[in-house]
Amino acid sequence: MAGLGCCCSFTLSSRSNLWTSSLAIETHQGRKLAGRKNFQRRNLVIKAEVNFVNGEEAKNLIAVEGYAILDVRDVTQYDRAHIKASHHIPLFIENRDNDIGTIVNRTLHNNFSGLFYGLPFTKPNPEFVQSVKSQFSPDSKLLLVCQGGMRSAGAANKLEEAGFENIACISSGLQSVKPGTFDSVGSTELQDAGKAGLVMVQGKISAVVGAVLVCALLFITFFPDQAETLLQMAPTS
Repeated sequence: MAGLGCCCSFTLSSRSNLWTSSLAIETHQGRKLAGRKNFQRRNLVIKAEVNFVNGEEAKNLIAVEGYAILDVRDVTQYDRAHIKASHHIPLFIENRDNDIGTIVNRTLHNNFSGLFYGLPFTKPNPEFVQSVKSQFSPDSKLLLVCQGGMRSAGAANKLEEAGFENIACISSGLQSVKPGTFDSVGSTELQDAGKAGLVMVQGKISAVVGAVLVCALLFITFFPDQAETLLQMAPTS
């Protein structure tokens, strides 16, 4: 006898300005096998969507909803500044492998991104999901943070696949958070924790040069005679 099959799908979705979730239920009717009773299979599929929030909404999730803060940045950015009472499990760790390909790539990185932007040479943390599981249960409420928003989104995807159901991320990362939004620990502000290397030195030099030029313009504007005298005293080639 030919097998019979049917599929029924029901989706329930609920949303608010602070959270988003969806529940999908699928039921499948198995086919009839010769000499056996009908075999039925029912699958319950639950999919929790990641909730992206701004700084103020994230602060509310922590204070009102009881979300724990999980910082997934590398250790250098975390040490420069992090939210007080946050947990640190990096999505990427420093790559100290010594195979030829890694040595070449690390040298190129250190002479560009590392030198100008102070970024460490990293690789994916193979223990990331297991480390999170060792500290949090799948039903824990987690607010993932990074500097620009990309790493927290990637971490959220990994944790969602691992069964975590209550995940939120700060859109655009800590660089978009207004000063004073969170109590922080470190040598700089949260939004500046990603800045390092020669870019910072160049920025300071540009600020000094700009200040000198502004002062010179004001001097020429308000004291034109003295400025002309100084220009005449300047050596000429």
